[in-house]
Amino acid sequence: MTDQHAQGGSGSAAGSASAAARSAALEAAFGRPPGVVDSFAPVRPHPARSGRPAAPPSPAQREAYGRPGGVQAAFDPPPGALSDRRPPPESPWWKPDAPSDPWRDARSAAYLGGPPDFGDHPNGQTGLPIGGGAGGWRRWRLRQVSLMAAIVLGLGALLAGTAGGIVGYYAAGKLAPALLDPDATLTKVSPSVDRPPGSVADIAKRVLPAVVSVEVQSPSGSGTGSGVVIDRNGYLLTNNHVVASVAASKGSLRAIFSDESSTPALIVGRDPKSDLAVLKVQKVGLTVAQLGDSDAIAVGDPVIAIGSPLGLAGTVTSGIVSALNRPVRLDGQGSDSDAVTNAIQTDAAINPGNSGGPLVDGTGSVIGVNSAIATLSTGGRAGGGNIGVGFAIPINEARKIAQQLIRTGRARHATLGVQVTSVTDGSRDGALVEAVNPGGSAAKAGLREGDVITKVDGVLVTGADPLTVAIRTHEIGDVVALTYVRLGSTRHASARLLSD
Repeated sequence: MTDQHAQGGSGSAAGSASAAARSAALEAAFGRPPGVVDSFAPVRPHPARSGRPAAPPSPAQREAYGRPGGVQAAFDPPPGALSDRRPPPESPWWKPDAPSDPWRDARSAAYLGGPPDFGDHPNGQTGLPIGGGAGGWRRWRLRQVSLMAAIVLGLGALLAGTAGGIVGYYAAGKLAPALLDPDATLTKVSPSVDRPPGSVADIAKRVLPAVVSVEVQSPSGSGTGSGVVIDRNGYLLTNNHVVASVAASKGSLRAIFSDESSTPALIVGRDPKSDLAVLKVQKVGLTVAQLGDSDAIAVGDPVIAIGSPLGLAGTVTSGIVSALNRPVRLDGQGSDSDAVTNAIQTDAAINPGNSGGPLVDGTGSVIGVNSAIATLSTGGRAGGGNIGVGFAIPINEARKIAQQLIRTGRARHATLGVQVTSVTDGSRDGALVEAVNPGGSAAKAGLREGDVITKVDGVLVTGADPLTVAIRTHEIGDVVALTYVRLGSTRHASARLLSD
């Protein structure tokens, strides 16, 4: 037992010695050098070249790889290079220790060290140069190349711009001679335009100074209408529905003349039953319109409408008389007007704002006062534009009303003293009497409720509005012949018209 134990102990000692020897060998082969505790050792100095000196190169090698004859400095730039400047003696591309460079001499000792060392550095620092030296030379070369490139690009842009200008000038002056002509002179008409007396231009020139725009300001809103001067004392004729809002509440009126002068206007009198009104302005030297005879015109006669449609003052439109004695009810556009007139129908363009302006004939005389237009209904609403059907109050009727308003401030009309409605029995039309005013003209003539009036002075009456028009064309006190139907039989009567 003792021997075996000793033998075993001896074997263990031998094994430990062998392991220690292997560790020492590994440490010597792979361990850090003495005194080195970090991962890498500091940069070692370049080892001196050892061994015998290299044999001189053969003539063939010297011819193939040596410097050209007479050249002892660094490499020369190739002939024709952008810059033929020689590198300074301290150029990194050729150093005195070049023979010991392993890239040039395969027999030189291999060495793995730090970055290349190109000589002294500023402030005693090591590493790549910051300024001067080889690094400065490289940056100088780069700046030189960039400057040259910028010069080349600038010259190219200048040449391109010059060439473009030359080509543009050539194209404008040579390639398109038909588009431009520096010597072009346009002709003009030598004789003056012919505007003979009676032309639209001649009539407009004479009548426009007598036409005014009427500006309305009231709590219910503002608007524009037209008017015509009918007396040198400053009286203007217009429509009642133009000024009714001012009369109903506090407001103001202003008349604007063709010379763009303006002055306040006051209401002298209004007549809702004829839709006429007279205004007064304090202005001297007014041009007065010439009032004509509306009974003397015929269908087809030329007419001119003047006014401020849609607020456009001094607008002139022309047309013809389309029809005469057209019974038209003037609803007054929300005013208190409730008029029925024996209107002049015209196709001269009349629009909102023309109301109150004159309709003149071929002599420039006023034959009517523009008052209404026919419109088309769309979706239950009437359109507001002209469709070629306009209506004017005959000047003969307007003259009588205007004189009454100027003299007394109010107007009176002949009346039959009945309330009627339009009716037809399928064979004839007429005005059905719904009520008779006691003591009125109709009552004194023997008419009763239920009678149908069919004629006035032998002229057919087709409804309530035509009857009203037929009566209002007469003066108060005139006697008219009536034809009416009662219980199927035709009867006749005479009635003296009284005042309303």
